[in-house]
Parts: sequence; structure tokens; C-alpha cells
Amino acid sequence: MREWLDDLRTATAFLTRLPMSHPDGARPENFARAQRLFPVIGGLIGTAIGLFCLLLRAVGVPDLAAAALALGGGTLLTGALHEDGLADVADGFGGGRDVAAKLEIMRDSRLGTYGALALLVGFAAKLSALAAIPDGVVMQSLIAAHALGRGVLPWLSISLPNARADGLAANAGRPDGTIAAVAAGAALLIAVLVLPFAGALLAAIAAGAAALLMGLLAKRQIGGLTGDVLGAAEQVAEVAILVLLAARLG
Repeated sequence: MREWLDDLRTATAFLTRLPMSHPDGARPENFARAQRLFPVIGGLIGTAIGLFCLLLRAVGVPDLAAAALALGGGTLLTGALHEDGLADVADGFGGGRDVAAKLEIMRDSRLGTYGALALLVGFAAKLSALAAIPDGVVMQSLIAAHALGRGVLPWLSISLPNARADGLAANAGRPDGTIAAVAAGAALLIAVLVLPFAGALLAAIAAGAAALLMGLLAKRQIGGLTGDVLGAAEQVAEVAILVLLAARLG
């Protein structure tokens, strides 16, 4: 039980801006193990965003504006962690001439044209999808999208070599197959609990496909994995799931 509580604190501290004390410190091995709870924290993030969106709709805020404000509130909660990864990957993959240049661009904190466009497209897709989802399934859709989007990250971590010797992906430690299986199972269970089975299964397939495509692209572009690639994979999965659910449920 102590390990699970420690992992809960570690996952919460990493995936959100909520202040969390960790008695044993943020050791790399603890972080790798804590990834089994990424879907749980993702589901809670989705719950918070969904509640805010429904509250705004309930007081008369138009669906599109409510979706925009809810998504904005979500980035405050998470610190735009994964959005930052998406922007860095777009800038690096789009602007670098070779692997070294791509990795150097991805380290640069400045936002480039490719990164700005990736953020714009991603936000617009999530915004329009969320606005199209009916009140009765807004929260369920967000819970599933955020849980599944984070549930595929451990599998991606163990499927690719690290693209550089330092950085988040290299320093944080690599989860093992058991951790990845627990995370994937937890994410699927959450999706099945909140969505009709067919919708949950399709959402899980969309998340897996997004992670697979991002992994193949990263392997081709930079030879492996970075923390930014993980963030980009989460965002692509989240967009794919919300668009899919909007098409089915809207």
C-alpha cells in the first residue's frame, strides 16, 4: 500500500501542478513505477475539466466558449506539460535538417512556426470536438480521453530506445512490461466504466494507434524516444479520442 501511495503522489506531482509532498524524493525508479497510475490521474484530470465544462454550460455559457474555457482551465491544472512536448516535437521534426539539429531544436524553449501550428490544430480539434459532445457524455468522454492518452505512454517508453543519453526520458527510468500492462489495463478499465463498450474499445484503439504512429515517426526522425515525444503522443491520442467520440456521440 505504501508503494501505491508513493506512486500516486509521484504521478500527481508530475502530471499536474498540484503541490504534492513525497517523503522518499522523486527517485527515477519511483517515477518509472508510478507510471502505472498515470491513467488514474488522467481520469481525475478529465473529471475536473468535465465538471468545469458542464458548470459553464449550466449557467448559460455557449458550448464553444465553455469548451474553450474548460480546456484552458485544464492546461492550468496540468501546466501544459504534454502540449509543450507536442510543440517541441513539431518544431524539431519540422525544422531540423538532421537528427542532431532536430534534437537541438527540441531542447529550445522558444516556440517556432511548426510548434505554433501544431498547438493551434490540436486545440481547435479538441475545442470543436468537445463543443459537439452532448452534456450527458461530456465528462465521460474527457475521462476516457485523458486516461487512455496517458495509459499508452508506458508502452511507448518500453518500445523505443532513448534518442539521447540525457533528458527526461533517459533520466526518469524505464518502466517494465508489468508496469506498462497495468497502466494499459487501468486505462481500458476506466474507459469501459464510463463509456459504452464499443465506444471504449474504439477509443482504446485510437489511443494505441496514435502512440504507434508517434513511435514510428520518432524512430524515423530522431532514432528513438524523448520526453517530448511522450507528450506529443498523449496529445495526439487525446485529440483522436475526442474527435472519434464527438463523431459517434455528438
